[in-house]
Amino acid sequence: MARTLLGDVANSLRTLTNRTSPIAYAPSGRSFGAGFLRPAGQEAQMRAMGSVGTLFAIVERITTAYSQVEWHLYRSAKSGRPEDRTEVTSHAALDLWLQPNAFMTGPMWREATQQHEELTGEQWWIISRHENSTVPLELWFARPDRMTPIPDRDNFISGYVYQSPTGEQVPLGLDDVIMLRRPNPLDPYRGWGPVQTILADLDSSRQSAEWNANFFRNSAQPGGIIEVDRRLDDWELDEFTSRWTEQHRGVQNAHRIAVLENGMKWQDRSFSMTDMQFVELRNVGREIIREAFGFPKPMLGTVDDANRANMEAAEDVFARWLVRTRLRRTRQALNTKLLPMFGTTGQGLEFDFDDPVTGDVETESRQLTAQANAAQSLVAAGYDPVAVAQACGLPELPFDAERDLLARIVRGAPSLGPLILPMLGYDLPDGWQALVGGRSDEPAPTPSNAWRPPDWAVPEIEAAQRWVVKITDDGDTCHNCREQDGRTYKNREQAYKDYPEGEGYVRCEGVAYGNACRCRVVKRGRKGEGE
Repeated sequence: MARTLLGDVANSLRTLTNRTSPIAYAPSGRSFGAGFLRPAGQEAQMRAMGSVGTLFAIVERITTAYSQVEWHLYRSAKSGRPEDRTEVTSHAALDLWLQPNAFMTGPMWREATQQHEELTGEQWWIISRHENSTVPLELWFARPDRMTPIPDRDNFISGYVYQSPTGEQVPLGLDDVIMLRRPNPLDPYRGWGPVQTILADLDSSRQSAEWNANFFRNSAQPGGIIEVDRRLDDWELDEFTSRWTEQHRGVQNAHRIAVLENGMKWQDRSFSMTDMQFVELRNVGREIIREAFGFPKPMLGTVDDANRANMEAAEDVFARWLVRTRLRRTRQALNTKLLPMFGTTGQGLEFDFDDPVTGDVETESRQLTAQANAAQSLVAAGYDPVAVAQACGLPELPFDAERDLLARIVRGAPSLGPLILPMLGYDLPDGWQALVGGRSDEPAPTPSNAWRPPDWAVPEIEAAQRWVVKITDDGDTCHNCREQDGRTYKNREQAYKDYPEGEGYVRCEGVAYGNACRCRVVKRGRKGEGE
């Protein structure tokens, strides 16, 4: 078939759309040996946890704290703000994360996978599904040294191979595996952890511990040399070595007297524990391990130079830089890799965790005080309190602008309160008459310098009394009722105290003669509202 320009362009576009990597990370071809891209020493890195106490303590602290953090599933908000999300309490993805499989709890599974990442820089999640479904049913983990990614020149990775303990090669697809790794600057397919940088130091720490153990097995004395004045035959050397080992090796044979025959002489070796300084060597090894992980010293229980300040600082560093960063890496894998496997039911959802960083109480208190002071200054300058609270980052609180205005007016001119409040339709507090010099049943002494309202204001203040007495004034009206005509009360409680149920004065003289009192008390509207 003849080539055409249109055909060449179409082939080029097809090639571009099929490639996921603009450059090649792997050589041509897809045939790789079982050991290709499988870093040597990963098994040794994992075994080091069981032979170096400092490494075990650091990994155990990190993985335990990481695994115990609570996780939640949310429906994302359109605003993008975390506080606007809605929590989802029932979903297959949430159930899977809380119980990955029938044999492991969520914390147990996460602790095991995080151990792999701390020791090798990688953790591998294996997805188990029903044969007729694409939805994940179980999560399992695989040892990093048994997993091998299959590079692809065009698609970066075409799949994975798992090597079973029996040597069987098990192929796995891209949807069967979720890999989390710390970037390796030399290999884009594999991870790199802190243990890889300190393998020599870990080996030195292990060997120094073994040297110490052997030293005490030898009665806490360094070895020596036995000199002879002639060459021993093989049978003589074997017999002497066997007898010496039987009688003098081990703690149980410490300090036994040795007898040397045939002119043999004992010569001490020229070094000691002080010369070797193995204690200092082991301390240096601990520092190197801590530095590789960025692990705070007090978190290992070393309190020789600890105080409350650096202990709290150590806890903050541990939570902020060791736990939270690992949780964020896991959250990204959950939201971008696991949730999409649930199809449409996983759309619009996101996993998130409870932040392990508690924050500095003193710092937060100082910051809140500064924000409150700034808000107070802006409100005093005349700015809207609601807008000020938002600008200063303060929480929204119930706010009544009218009441706030009244409060500021009264605070600015307390003596005008009895005048201003009734004009705005608010009841006066008990004892207002004593403050303004009006009448009162129990008048209080008025100071010589007490404020008195102007004459024109007194009717306005009186009009603020909301309940008024109405009588039927005729020849049958008693003296006490006539005196009550037009009297005002502040509220219903006071009015009904003298006029139960709103009518009938309690001091009516006619009641004593069997007559019903015709007086009543009615509620009066505010100024301009009528009765």
